[in-house]
Amino acid sequence: RKRWLDARARLAMAESLVPTYEDVEHVYGGGKEGEEARARVLRVKETFVERYGTPPTMWARSPGRVNLIGEHIDYEGYGVLPMAIKHDTLVAVAMDGDELVVGNTSERYPETTFSVDPTQPVDVAHHTWANYFLAAYKGVYDVLGERAPPPKGMKLLVDGKVPTGAGVSSSSAFVCACALAVLGARGVSMSKSMVADFTCKCERYVGTMSGGMDQAISIMGEMGVAKLIEFNPVRASDVVLPPGATFVVANSLAESNKAETAAGRYNMRTIECRLAAIVMAILAGRTKEDAVRIQTLQEIEGDLRKSPHYQDGVGAQPLVNVVQRLLHDGRYSEEEIEVATGCPLEAILGNQSTSKDVMEFARTKGGYKLRDRACHVYSESARVYDFQKVCQQEAGTPEQKFLALGQLMDSSHKSCSELYECSCPELEELVRDCREAGAIGSRLTGAGWGGCTVSLVKDDNVGGFIDKLRATYFARRIKEGVLKESNFEQACFASKPSAGGAMMKLNL
Repeated sequence: RKRWLDARARLAMAESLVPTYEDVEHVYGGGKEGEEARARVLRVKETFVERYGTPPTMWARSPGRVNLIGEHIDYEGYGVLPMAIKHDTLVAVAMDGDELVVGNTSERYPETTFSVDPTQPVDVAHHTWANYFLAAYKGVYDVLGERAPPPKGMKLLVDGKVPTGAGVSSSSAFVCACALAVLGARGVSMSKSMVADFTCKCERYVGTMSGGMDQAISIMGEMGVAKLIEFNPVRASDVVLPPGATFVVANSLAESNKAETAAGRYNMRTIECRLAAIVMAILAGRTKEDAVRIQTLQEIEGDLRKSPHYQDGVGAQPLVNVVQRLLHDGRYSEEEIEVATGCPLEAILGNQSTSKDVMEFARTKGGYKLRDRACHVYSESARVYDFQKVCQQEAGTPEQKFLALGQLMDSSHKSCSELYECSCPELEELVRDCREAGAIGSRLTGAGWGGCTVSLVKDDNVGGFIDKLRATYFARRIKEGVLKESNFEQACFASKPSAGGAMMKLNL
């Protein structure tokens, strides 16, 4: 009965509406942070009026996130454990004119104009920052369908504080905030779970095969708690972190742009995982016709557990053992996969440009790595629930819990680096410096190939930890001219779990 009630509670949370507030304090809190947020909103309003000659009528915001554990497994159907961070994207909007005018407070991003037609394609061949807005706009009309109001002109101004290319999901924060701005401007209310679902799907308009974690935590985040995000359907449950420790995010300053490097990295991994699932399903006894319809590794977990190679054991190791028996090491050539499946690879993956780009890239590399990718996914999914259990268990001192969480984070990084190969030299250097500076555990976070690390640090050591990173990793980057001293606080910061997406109707 308790399990049933817990499931009902999670479902109720997931189905709650995205909130609309009439003040900034509900979103950003009181005190100094609330004052800074209000000053920011007033600056954005002033810029909006200067550019467009009219004040905004609605506001929306959605935060970035740091994934504490559970990397590259959301798109395989497995739960992840992120938290929303204080850095967010803020969007001001007004219904006006007969076009979509999208501006930015940063001169780095030029103003862009689109027609109001929600069926217009996103020009992925010429990637621009505003493509993310258009993806969100199209997503709103996709999900509303026949219930959508007639398209009308809008003017929008974006103010982003989430570091770009840093692995803390600036793109998803942008898409979510824009989607909420469009919904709010049109007077449409929607559940958090529905927004999380459609914003995940619409980000694919820019060529990224997103798994859903980034959008879910950006919309469902809450102050003070991390979230176990699970999928199909999207749902979130609280994970209360042990008191006495903080997570510190540090930017490697190696920028990773998912949309521009997807073919050889992010999208390549999603396809490698799918191919691993298909090949193992056939080897485990499914027909080839049935197997080629499989999308994720989670779908075949039951098949692997019924395999004669499966033996009971602790955690994910039994599944990993089956994977290692069914799949060989190294790369699978395109021909080898087609022989195993009895089907042309293009027929399995489809004619989309994203799939074609991956296939072309794989040919230059000699094929696809299947075993390592599957081993990572199954082992990482187990670490997520181990992390949750440590946080929830009553037994053990905080010190013992910190040690257990740190070991899980270190194991996660090793798997990301060696099996999923989504690290880079800068991340490896930064993780070493974090551990030497006193991190209980440290790992890359986000898509990888650049971006940030997240480290578990005792509260009383946060200041000293950050100072040591300033004197090591970041001192070297400042000397190389990669980072300005004045920007250090944006590159390395401590964060407690923050609030998720919201709409605001402000009387300023």
